Amino acid sequence: MASTSDPLQIDGSVLEGGGQLLRIAVALSALLSRPIVIHNIRANRKPPGLKSQHAAGIRLVAEICAAHLDGCEVGSSTVTFAPQHLPELHRPYLADPGTAGSIALLLQVSLPCLVLGASSASPEPTVLALKGGTNAAQAPQVDYTTHVFLPFLHAQFRLAPTLQVVKRGYYPKGGGEVRVEVPAHPGPLPAATLLARGDVTTVYGRAYVAGLPKKLAESMRTAASAVLLKSGIAQKQIKIDVVRDKPEESIGAGSGIVLWAETEGGCVLGGSALGKKGLEPTQVGREAASELLSNLEHGGCVDEYMQDQMVIFLALAQGTSKVQTGPLSLHTKTAIWVVEQMTSAKFTVEDTETGASIQCEGIGYVPSAR
Repeated sequence: MASTSDPLQIDGSVLEGGGQLLRIAVALSALLSRPIVIHNIRANRKPPGLKSQHAAGIRLVAEICAAHLDGCEVGSSTVTFAPQHLPELHRPYLADPGTAGSIALLLQVSLPCLVLGASSASPEPTVLALKGGTNAAQAPQVDYTTHVFLPFLHAQFRLAPTLQVVKRGYYPKGGGEVRVEVPAHPGPLPAATLLARGDVTTVYGRAYVAGLPKKLAESMRTAASAVLLKSGIAQKQIKIDVVRDKPEESIGAGSGIVLWAETEGGCVLGGSALGKKGLEPTQVGREAASELLSNLEHGGCVDEYMQDQMVIFLALAQGTSKVQTGPLSLHTKTAIWVVEQMTSAKFTVEDTETGASIQCEGIGYVPSAR
């Protein structure tokens, strides 16, 4: 899509009406050099408007593409984002919301810009330091990003970001830190084809605690394993680690479990749950295992969280991508909507007996062509 000086007006209350719409719109604005104005930001959330995490993500991308910003304050319901040049790579960037806001969501808004930026000829990766919460509620845990999201990008789009957890940060203190190295891709991304999942080969996991007794993590693992065994997954296929963070490796106290299943077809699907005060660790383990099994039951090749995260990459790829999924989530429908507002990518969704099939005609994005 050609750039224009007239900002594209985007209604942030459409469909899911949360932060995801904002993240995709800002990333595409940077890549396409297309100014945007987003109104009614997070209109479907209480309270509405920007949170610290969203503002930090927008400022990060604004720095990457030297965007002019207006309205990027906590609580704001309207933001104007006007990029001045294509994303500039191969220099260090830092984002810190100053809260326990999700590091994974900061990566979501910035990663598309960094893998397909303007300086893709350089062999040196861009370094990204992200601070905040590594294992936050209502967001992917950093372990999901490491073991599900990044392997998906590598397998389907030949992208090779690496992520190192420097320090874990838990609610309410935050203070976690992640270092990401992002080699640029010259573009365009190849189309993705993921239609046959195959049987589960192994279920991996990480049951963890920080500032709490290790036995809580052991209880989570035992409970999760029991649910998986009852579903027919063999004991030898279950490999869940129990971890207690060292005091110097984390800030604050927290607990949870992240599971990911690998399949014969090369797919990876996840499930997770966070511990909280008053919730038995056995219940946390059962919830994570039940979420994983729910994602496996529909027979799709991606879980409910990968659905919406992959949409922007399908749109930027060249050619026709096809991915078998479970039932389409509202987040995924929202992602498709905003991508089609901002690009010429075309999505076709066909319902199947247990889920859906997503087909996308991508735009074949190449930085030098913009």
